[in-house]
Amino acid sequence: MGERWQDRFRAARMSLPSWAREAPDHSLFRSNASGTWEIYAWDRTSGEQRQVTKRHQGTMSGVLDPTGEWIWWFDDTDGDEFGVWRRQPFGGGDDEEAVPGLPPSYEGGLALGASGRALVGRSTDEGFSVHAATAGPDATPPRTVYQHRQEGWLAALSRDESLFAIAHSEHGDSRHMAVRVLRLGPGGDGATVADLWDGPRLGLAPVAFAPHDHRLLVLHERRGRTEPLIWDPVTGTERDIPLDLPGELSASWYPDGRSLLICQDHQARSQLYRYDLATGDLVSLEIPRGLVAAAAARPDGTVEYAWSSSARPPVIRDTAGAVVRTPPGAAAPASVPVTDATVPGRGGDIHALVSTPEGGAAPYPTVFVVHGGPQAQDFDSFAPDVAAWVDHGFAVVRVNYRGSTGYGSAWRDALEGRVGLTELEDIKAVRDWAVHTGLADPDRLVLEGGSWGGYLTLLGLGLYPGDWAAGIAAVPVADYVAAYQDEMEALRAFDRSLFGGSPDEVPERYRQSSPISYVEQVAAPVLILAGENDPRCPIRQIDNYVARLAELGKPHEVYRFDAGHGSYVVEERIRHMAAELDFALRNTGVQMKESPPTHT
Repeated sequence: MGERWQDRFRAARMSLPSWAREAPDHSLFRSNASGTWEIYAWDRTSGEQRQVTKRHQGTMSGVLDPTGEWIWWFDDTDGDEFGVWRRQPFGGGDDEEAVPGLPPSYEGGLALGASGRALVGRSTDEGFSVHAATAGPDATPPRTVYQHRQEGWLAALSRDESLFAIAHSEHGDSRHMAVRVLRLGPGGDGATVADLWDGPRLGLAPVAFAPHDHRLLVLHERRGRTEPLIWDPVTGTERDIPLDLPGELSASWYPDGRSLLICQDHQARSQLYRYDLATGDLVSLEIPRGLVAAAAARPDGTVEYAWSSSARPPVIRDTAGAVVRTPPGAAAPASVPVTDATVPGRGGDIHALVSTPEGGAAPYPTVFVVHGGPQAQDFDSFAPDVAAWVDHGFAVVRVNYRGSTGYGSAWRDALEGRVGLTELEDIKAVRDWAVHTGLADPDRLVLEGGSWGGYLTLLGLGLYPGDWAAGIAAVPVADYVAAYQDEMEALRAFDRSLFGGSPDEVPERYRQSSPISYVEQVAAPVLILAGENDPRCPIRQIDNYVARLAELGKPHEVYRFDAGHGSYVVEERIRHMAAELDFALRNTGVQMKESPPTHT
């Protein structure tokens, strides 16, 4: 039996089950019950459950076709995110290549019809494309129905399979996409039906067609935050859904098409509502305080949702009060609740979440855990890594810096043109607040993060070298120019939108925002964790940064692992956490409360 912090990682977890439109008792979910995150099938009628995939580095992308007869899953190589779709029967059987003739690519969306028709979105160095094919006995070769040099995403196929919707950035800004609906069928493949674009810096995101017609649910930000609207691309009519709720709103259809399931994210927590399209009535659904990671309405009108809080581990419930499904084995040990902090910052008030150990007293040794994204946010949700730090006597502070979602479009976009620098102003403001209020010990502060959080960690160690006793960066951007050269094209497009161009076009902006530009100023010891097959934060640019640390004689350690942008293997994640704990304890002088396992 492991220590308590390890038990949280090992406890079986599962995603919210999805289900087939025409066979709602056929469900699919992801789980780490085998020790690796894989795809599982679940027959709700018989109760039978089986593991669909079994791969060395795990599998995260899986979809049921509308009939419930076929499971599609994405097959990459050792976590590199570059691969092809395969499928197998719901009841089990051999895998087959789902769309023969399509070369490997990065995922660009998938939309399946009940007739066997499939649309596959692909992202490559040549841009984004959509390909139509028919799977099964009447298989047809894939044909291209959309392509463009700029990035996009395949979002939805109408139930009658005559229309499909994409998000695209033909205007050159992949952070604020437009919506296009195109025709599918004899003589009309790829013909544009209608476009919806709100102009520069106003993004639109297609969600799904209505269950029985061509209305398309779209998320817009015309009033400075994410909200839903319904657009009919055939008639051109729009229906705005103005809701007097704070925070940001997302939506999905109820199966009858008469209501919307609204999810409200506000101050790092969630609430669900049912909105009646005929009457305009908005009814709050009873949800405990915390995060709803996903939710969907069943055919009988009940809503199933995945919920957790910082103190309570995840559970899949429904609005009738039932637990939908419980993963095998013991539940994860509970942790401590968070408290909220609001700190004045240069760009406005900054919201932060604070977790403190049950024992000890302030000022605490403190870890600033920086979230990735940057288009993401920290929530009041269960996080085994945060709980592990707390178990070892550290306070944890998480900052929803400018660049985070959840606080409006202006807050999310404030980093553009000053990438990294803006976010770190907010992190530093909260860091100084934590020291001045007596929460954090200024001599035992650790800056830690993964992906974009890892990038901000390395940049922060160089820009504010006196603020931190140690830094831990997992799968980071370390040398931004080299990262741009090697990363997937979708991220190059994202970077061009962030910076206002490529490194050749705006070299000074990339130089100012690149951690390697400040490596000479780094004073704290650094631990870097890097995936050998990472397509998002590639290994070469990390090697460049590590080489400079070595040349300058800066104290550093490197943990390399054989996977991509993180790992889906539970024991590997435990080894990552153990390495971080060991490094932080050694470099802050904190007495070890539990002995983390030695990694190799």
